Amino acid sequence: MSTERHITLVSEQSEFAEARNAEKAANAHQCAVAARTVAAHSQDADDCVSLLAMLGLDAAAGKQVGIERAAAAR
Repeated sequence: MSTERHITLVSEQSEFAEARNAEKAANAHQCAVAARTVAAHSQDADDCVSLLAMLGLDAAAGKQVGIERAAAAR
């Protein structure tokens, strides 16, 4: 395998890894926002817990988005 081909493969793998990481971050943010939306529309804490469980969302992630928003507002 030539050096030129090896460099191209490494570059392509690096771009793919960056794209995967960006997608993971975007998905985590979207799930966190969804968790906050569910919490805002829940009747009470038990309702919130059951809805989050049904949707496979994490309440802690939603709290993290709230912390990030508060930090950005400063």
